Amino acid sequence: ISLVPKDWDGDHEVAWGWLWENVERMLKNLMGKPQVQEKALERFIMSLTEDAANFLRREVFKRFFALAPAGQDYFKQSTTRLYWIADKIIEMTIEMYRAPKRMVEDISALGLRYVGYAIPTEFFAPFVVGAAEVVRTMTTDESAEDAFRWSLTLISKILVRTILEGSTIVMQAINTNQEKALNKAISVSPRGKRAVELLNIAVGTQSISPLYWAIESGSLNCAKAMIIDLLTIRSDRENYYYGCDELFTRHPEVIQRLCADAPPLLPALLDGLI
Repeated sequence: ISLVPKDWDGDHEVAWGWLWENVERMLKNLMGKPQVQEKALERFIMSLTEDAANFLRREVFKRFFALAPAGQDYFKQSTTRLYWIADKIIEMTIEMYRAPKRMVEDISALGLRYVGYAIPTEFFAPFVVGAAEVVRTMTTDESAEDAFRWSLTLISKILVRTILEGSTIVMQAINTNQEKALNKAISVSPRGKRAVELLNIAVGTQSISPLYWAIESGSLNCAKAMIIDLLTIRSDRENYYYGCDELFTRHPEVIQRLCADAPPLLPALLDGLI
């Protein structure tokens, strides 16, 4: 605030006060609730019989597909795999209470992986609604239902934020595996920041390498274009730019990685190092 004295006036002061008064009110309303909700949710999960657990696993996706039919295009796995996903979701809801800091980091890392799969964030809300509806039919304990909904909603919001922040135009171009799309995406970046755009996307404490994601997902056309762009010498009136140091600082094992997973990319790398 002290940095913008000329712009700060009474209206700003009122808005600032209103913001933090609401934050304070919401925090006070939640004081003590997480401990109660954790115990209620734990009781619910521990009380599930095998039949009840199978019902939960099955109905979660059934309700989700009813609310968002297009979501079926992104869940084409076997029933066993879907059941495993449902189990992980239930586990995450209780772990969010037990180890929130670790879970935020784990969920952020998961969200960055979702960036590469181009999952529409519009599906998260109906998934939460559907899952909460299923739990409501399985318990009369409102605290357990509220605990499940609150935790799953928080998880979905973290995932959505991570995906939105990590969905750079470079990552979107990688999903097309078109060299032209990649070159167009990176062309808007300044010379001094092109390497960062191609090698690192960070959200919170987690990061992902667009180059390595392109290799892992089989988008080798884009990966080749990224390597060529990194190892192209550019300049302006003051500096030369060459992404070799940035590449080997971020991925010191890049040659071994290419030998193992993408041998066709080695000529582009070696040509750029000459």
